[in-house]
Amino acid sequence: MTIAFLTASVSFAAQAKTFRLSHNVSNTTTWQQGADKFNELLQKGSNEKLKVRVFPNSVLTGGDQIKQAEMLGANKIDFVLTSAINVTPLIPEMAVFSLPYLFDSYQAVDKAIQGKGGKLIEEIALEKNIIILAWGENGFRELTNSRKSVTSPDDLKGMSVRVAGPMYIDVFKDLGANPQQIQWAETFSALQQGVVDGQENPVGAIIVPQRLYEIQSNITLWHYSYDPIFLAVSRKVWDGFDTDTQNMVANAAKEAMQYQIDVSRKMTADGVQVLKDEGMNVVELNAEQIEQFRQKTKPSFNKWKDVVGADIVKVFEDAIAAN
Repeated sequence: MTIAFLTASVSFAAQAKTFRLSHNVSNTTTWQQGADKFNELLQKGSNEKLKVRVFPNSVLTGGDQIKQAEMLGANKIDFVLTSAINVTPLIPEMAVFSLPYLFDSYQAVDKAIQGKGGKLIEEIALEKNIIILAWGENGFRELTNSRKSVTSPDDLKGMSVRVAGPMYIDVFKDLGANPQQIQWAETFSALQQGVVDGQENPVGAIIVPQRLYEIQSNITLWHYSYDPIFLAVSRKVWDGFDTDTQNMVANAAKEAMQYQIDVSRKMTADGVQVLKDEGMNVVELNAEQIEQFRQKTKPSFNKWKDVVGADIVKVFEDAIAAN
């Protein structure tokens, strides 16, 4: 009886499959929480036959966030949790989400991404062998710096700012800043050493959990760009699943990303007070001040609207208008 039980256990273990999941940032973030939740749901849904091992800080690609999507499309990584803006070199249409001042609320975001706009981008990603299972949230990107309070575009003139992708380089040039594209794994030390003065990222997903308040004294809440993340699987892995397994994996991804969104939005809501308590100078711009930044960044909006495709941008603008 004991021998039979042990034999069955070994056989079951032999069938178990561990996949690799890579994401951009540290294991203290809501990205990690979403990835861990996906692993938990995957194991539960497969009766422990499937799971993922999570690799933070883009370690599978030597810290290169952009390369993750390329390797996923080439079937060299199993799952990726990454930011849309990091995929724009491979899929320029992904920049639609982050166009400056396109979104002004979570309601507008949800309407566009969970509707026709998100589906359209998923179809485009599929052409690169990237199967998007679910959308999560990095959030509205805010500006931090160690030099001074930023309340108008003039305050950014000459300021050195770390940015995540090519569109943001154009946006910050519009504002007179000196943008530098630096991998996230190198950003904390770049800020500490004064290589750059500031950076831009969401409060709940990155700024608070990564403790940027320890090395940045100012934050401007300007909500200038929204940044979704997505959980995707390689075509090779996906095609290896039967239909029931595909449905289970897709449902686990959706549930995990909704959990990640909920956690991220709560951390954002609570995070501003955390930053104040930690001694940061918090500037919340009013509508008139935001309009100054919107007007200054119009050239980048128009340039990237052409890159993305005016027809795609219109799908998103229509969804926002309907909301």
